[in-house]
Amino acid sequence: MKHIGNLKYAEGSRQKKKRIGRGQGSGHGGTSTKGHKGAQSRSGYASKRGFEGGQMPLSRRVPKFGFKNPFRVEYQVINIATLQELFDNNQLTDTVDMNILQDLNLINRKKPFKILGNGELKAKLNVTANKVSESARQKIESAGGSVTTDA
Repeated sequence: MKHIGNLKYAEGSRQKKKRIGRGQGSGHGGTSTKGHKGAQSRSGYASKRGFEGGQMPLSRRVPKFGFKNPFRVEYQVINIATLQELFDNNQLTDTVDMNILQDLNLINRKKPFKILGNGELKAKLNVTANKVSESARQKIESAGGSVTTDA
């Protein structure tokens, strides 16, 4: 019968800690399971990140190439078809700007956005965006709307 006073661990669930460097009789004396000589047998050894035992590491074997432009601006993309769909579902009025698109969870306020001309537009919309492609501008204006860009 189990009582709180005579509880025991399950068989094999607890193992004795390996006591190294406590004499030959322990079976872990002498070199203390670290082998003979070399950096790993010495005190204070810490392996460097990416160290491959003296072999030329992968970071140095593989050539570097390419260029990261620090001035690149990455735009979030909204297509004309998306605007028409939102207008059809009564989620848009005649005005489209960053605040409205953010409220609809289509864009993130931290990044600029660009309107692209993929799709057809029948609604008359007044669009304010960071950038607008030429095809999108033509489609918005041919539908009777207007385009204003920030940049």
